[in-house]
Amino acid sequence: MKEIVVISGKGGTGKTSITASFSVLAGRDAILADCDVDAADMHLLLEPDFANPGDFYSGEVSEIIEDKCTQCGECMKVCHFDAISLIDAKHRIDPVSCEGCGYCTHVCPENAIISRELNVGKCFVSSVKTGTKMVHARLGVAADNSGKLVAKVKNEAKELAVKLGKKYVLVDGSPGIGCPVTSSLTGADFVVLVTEPSVSGVHDLKRLYELVKKFRIPAGCIINKADLNSKTSQSIIDYLKEENILYLGSYKYDLAFTRAMTEGKTIVEWDGANSISLSIKESWEKIKESLL
Repeated sequence: MKEIVVISGKGGTGKTSITASFSVLAGRDAILADCDVDAADMHLLLEPDFANPGDFYSGEVSEIIEDKCTQCGECMKVCHFDAISLIDAKHRIDPVSCEGCGYCTHVCPENAIISRELNVGKCFVSSVKTGTKMVHARLGVAADNSGKLVAKVKNEAKELAVKLGKKYVLVDGSPGIGCPVTSSLTGADFVVLVTEPSVSGVHDLKRLYELVKKFRIPAGCIINKADLNSKTSQSIIDYLKEENILYLGSYKYDLAFTRAMTEGKTIVEWDGANSISLSIKESWEKIKESLL
């Protein structure tokens, strides 16, 4: 079983749409993992049934037991996050601002503050239209610890792939270089970098690859909307050669890409003969060959 992670240095490069297209091409051979938990949207194209939901707990939050509280204010004095306020003559903890450090719990003379485990999201193991399973999640509003949720999604996807004897785990990672991306890269066999020929696209591609190099994972790159700036696209190709990154192809800008999405389909489903569809198929074959 091989794990393929698709990431981008910035949002809007077409990463998720390309990953969903790979999912259709992989069919029953792959277990899918949507690790962009802060803004998950692969479900829009793959029609999961949101089955087997499970709560995800991570971190703690403090809570005041009003019957025990004497309103002494010791907790508010020591809170470094300004999470405790005096409202209507009662001390209250804002769960969004609380970092769960537990300092207030220790200083309360009446033992009126408790810490409880925080429910920060939900995780699903769904059946999708490609005839396989997708592990995905929904992070709660203002919730933290997305890196830990990514790890949970990935681990469940890998366990499922082993159990069902699948060839691939195909991961849609988050854009950027933050904790969720680091978590999605851990244990990967191949990384697909999706970029675009813009100033920010090139800058963020190089920044992202510096992170990938630290993991020593083989990488390939797709240049999406390549014809918007052919000179910049060529500079990206030159950079790929310098860094020994596998060039997986360049896709032209085409409104068919968007039209397919508005119908809830990937471009390879909507029009298999489209030039982008053919390019995506070629990229997928190159990825599979690199894993042999």
